[in-house]
Amino acid sequence: MSYLEYTVKSVPSGLRKILYLNWPIVVLLTAVACIGFLMLYSVAGGSLSPWAEPQMKRFALGMTAMFIVALTPIWFWRNMSVVAYSISVLLLIFVEFFGAVGMGAQRWIDLGFMRLQPSELMKITLVMLLAAYYDWLPVNKTSRPLWVLVPVVFILMPTFLVLKQPDLGTALLLMIAGGLTMFLAGVHWAYFGAVIAAGIGGIAAVFESRGTDWQLLKDYQFRRIDTFLDPSSDPLGAGYHITQAKIAMGSGGWTGRGFMQGTQSRLNFLPEKHTDFIFNTLAEEFGFIGAFSLLALYVLIVVFCIASALQNRDRFSSLLTLGLALTFFLFFAVNMSMVMGLAPVVGVPLPLVSYGGSAMLVLLIAFGLIQSAHIHRPR
Repeated sequence: MSYLEYTVKSVPSGLRKILYLNWPIVVLLTAVACIGFLMLYSVAGGSLSPWAEPQMKRFALGMTAMFIVALTPIWFWRNMSVVAYSISVLLLIFVEFFGAVGMGAQRWIDLGFMRLQPSELMKITLVMLLAAYYDWLPVNKTSRPLWVLVPVVFILMPTFLVLKQPDLGTALLLMIAGGLTMFLAGVHWAYFGAVIAAGIGGIAAVFESRGTDWQLLKDYQFRRIDTFLDPSSDPLGAGYHITQAKIAMGSGGWTGRGFMQGTQSRLNFLPEKHTDFIFNTLAEEFGFIGAFSLLALYVLIVVFCIASALQNRDRFSSLLTLGLALTFFLFFAVNMSMVMGLAPVVGVPLPLVSYGGSAMLVLLIAFGLIQSAHIHRPR
């Protein structure tokens, strides 16, 4: 036994768990959040209110929750997977009947001090349930049709409830995250080939349904697709947001206009500058170098999560870590693609940077689960 190992083992067990934390992830998350505080301060015109100060308080609360979740044994979270998923489904049903309405959508539960969005919680609990399911299921049954159908039901149930809110972006993220977790668990690729073929047929059906009695998407969702395909067709209407977003990003150049010098955000040309389109503000003020630096931090977080998962010999912990890491990857990949015009605008926030309470809190709880798997892995 080395001197370092002896020193660690001589520390009380509670403190030892803190030493075993994946500290690079903690540092990287804090760095990303600080970039968010800086940008929220900027878009508010050099003021901590109304966005930066509440975001700091939420981050402190979220980090506290992350440490509590991390220090709790991973077997407890495995046993709680079904309960957590069931609660998330019940909250989605509750939103359907009693949820608070905002910007034409019914997605939130008003708790007084904050608005909870159950669909954010579902992104985490779905991965928990799938990881627990495949940990329980013998490997030789992973690709058998009956045992493939069960997780498909787990995925489609919340997806349908989220679509009714309506929230197409989150519904797609749930389906993709669930599918990726199944793929990581070892489900045969032929199932995914069939799903992709069905998806292509579904896209064709969506376009065919437009203007009919059986129209599959809302009118505003079709307008988002039109805007994605040709923003210049309506630059002052449906294409206004993405056009201004591209102007903001392009005007930053290599090094940007300077902190708090972005004209698109300062003059309120940029839409939702503190939430969905905050990445464009960053690109305008700090240029390509600033935008690439944030992307690099995100990628490093994913890399450290994958490294932790590969070191873990517990099937549940590995699947949970990989599933949550890929879900996190989807968050920032979809947002960045959306605000650069590479994907339709679907209202997905930039993790830890966009202003928002429930999204940040749930995300940090997810990293608490990743940390719990890391701390309690066999050594």
